[in-house]
Amino acid sequence: MTLPLLQIDGLDLEIGETPILKDVSLTIDRGETLGLVGESGSGKSMTALTIMQLLPNGSRTGGAVRVGDADILSCTEQQMCDLRGDTIGMVFQEPMTALNPVKTIGEQVAEGIRWHLKISRAEAEEQAHSVLDRVGLPPSRFSPNRFPHQLSGGQRQRVVIAMAVALNPQLLIADEPTTALDVTIQAQILDLLRDLVDENKMALMLISHDLAVVADMADRIAIMRRGEIVEHGETAHLFRTMQHPYTKQLLEASSHVPVHEKPPVFSDDVGDAKPIVRVDNLIREYILPRQSLFRPAPKFRAVNQVTFDIYPGQSIGLVGESGCGKSTLARTLLALDAPNGGGIQIMGSNPFELPHEELKLLRRNMQVVFQDPYGSFNPRHKVARLIAEPLHLLGRDLSQRQRGEMVAQVLADVGLSSDDADKYPHEFSGGQRQRLAIARALITEPKLIVADEPVSALDVSIRAQVLDLFAELRDRLGLSYLFISHDLSVVRAVTDEVLVMYEGEIVERGPTHSVFDSPQHAYTQRLISAAPNLSRALARREGDAPRSDGGS
Repeated sequence: MTLPLLQIDGLDLEIGETPILKDVSLTIDRGETLGLVGESGSGKSMTALTIMQLLPNGSRTGGAVRVGDADILSCTEQQMCDLRGDTIGMVFQEPMTALNPVKTIGEQVAEGIRWHLKISRAEAEEQAHSVLDRVGLPPSRFSPNRFPHQLSGGQRQRVVIAMAVALNPQLLIADEPTTALDVTIQAQILDLLRDLVDENKMALMLISHDLAVVADMADRIAIMRRGEIVEHGETAHLFRTMQHPYTKQLLEASSHVPVHEKPPVFSDDVGDAKPIVRVDNLIREYILPRQSLFRPAPKFRAVNQVTFDIYPGQSIGLVGESGCGKSTLARTLLALDAPNGGGIQIMGSNPFELPHEELKLLRRNMQVVFQDPYGSFNPRHKVARLIAEPLHLLGRDLSQRQRGEMVAQVLADVGLSSDDADKYPHEFSGGQRQRLAIARALITEPKLIVADEPVSALDVSIRAQVLDLFAELRDRLGLSYLFISHDLSVVRAVTDEVLVMYEGEIVERGPTHSVFDSPQHAYTQRLISAAPNLSRALARREGDAPRSDGGS
């Protein structure tokens, strides 16, 4: 009988005095994909880090973990260095913390290739360029000489995937590999992972909170809660029977649509109402590296003549591929980058013409939730200080008690405890850090929130809570939102109108349901066809539907 490539038997993990994993048992065969699903903090990533032996100090493990012939829990660090990258590859959840900020992306992909294959720098770089091309970063468009900060969040995630698959490992652990990716690139990456499994008989552990992605990719699924496997089985059968109440809860949360007490706000129906945001023919350009001493430096137009309005209480969605200009548009809207043409009005004022003190008061009314939660926090400060940072914009003195009460309230609003205020960012999972970012944006009760992938790192149950929170705040406070997201189901659930952006331009706009149900532009049609769909994935597994062209 052929042994599984990965075999975990009765794995226990404690960090200090805290139990993290309890009697976890899993197997993955060569050529098989196992989906590991559960809430943020349930132990999914710690299971992966145990396999990689990248656990924090003070960790104690019990049970057994074997990858091929290797007894992982008894391996020395040198033995694990030989296994990591070659036999076991891992795609980490947060690309900015997984990449070295002072090395180019080409160097980082080539580094593991040189170390394991003992080949020349030129040969390693050639292989690295091929791998980058395969994950959607062709060197002709994305120079391998770029540094991580010069890429968008989705592009950085593709670099991390390239590093993990460069040596075609026998076991690939993918921890939320498509969280930061738009749907078209997500489909490409999932197709790439599927091809690697098929071609190389690779075993894949896919950790994800996206049930549609897992249902499409995984042969078997394990549901994890509070460090334990509560349900496990073949994908279609598990979703059809759902023996454990927690599995049913996850499925219900994945299709959750917030209830709005107030009707949607459409731009054509606002009458004489004044917009809270007015963007008129906005242009934002970047100067590229000079190619010749005798020629001016070329320019790249990231945002090209974009025009739209956001009215009080209105929720606008902005969708498009990674690198199409969505985050650049958001930075300009927040007065962090000056436009090269056109204009912006925020509550009737041009933020680029205001004195510092007036701009400070204006910013009290517009807050942002960044795409990368870890990169937006100072790791040396505790949560209480991080969340309270925007309170200086209120223009009044607050006592320590008042600040503490406000912090505790927003922590409760996003599903965290007031005790978490005394912790540091590194003590939280990726999804929990995203909730902290949302809490910081909400604490000043602004009139406009620019949310750049606000729920991309959240599991489905917490995502449902946060979307309900956004809806409740909108109804109660009249908040306006600009939702930037690649998750079309989220945009459909929480926005009134949607803007579709492609190569710096708005190519389609209108009421969200109209655009998604009857897309007119070819790019919008491609986006919608590539979006993961749980019902379609399960139907395909049961033989009732073919795979879509988008790979999902």
